[in-house]
Amino acid sequence: MELSGQTYTASAGETADSIALAVYGKEKYAAELLCANPGLCGTIRMRGGEIWQLPVIDTPTDGQKEIPEKAPWKEE
Repeated sequence: MELSGQTYTASAGETADSIALAVYGKEKYAAELLCANPGLCGTIRMRGGEIWQLPVIDTPTDGQKEIPEKAPWKEE
C-alpha cells in the first residue's frame, strides 16, 4: 500500500468510516485506511488527536466501473 504522505488528525468521536467519508468521499474506503494504520485498528471511536496516515486510493474515473457499495443481489 502506498502512503500519500498526508495525514489526518482525528477529532473525538470520529470512526474509521467517518474519516474515510471526510477524506475520500465514501465510507467504503475505511478498510484501506485501517490497513495503512494498523495501530488504530482496535480503536472504534477516536479520543481525538490520533494521527492517521492517508493511503493513496485509486478512485474510479468516469470511464471505469466502480465496485458497487451494495451487492447486486441485495438491491431492492
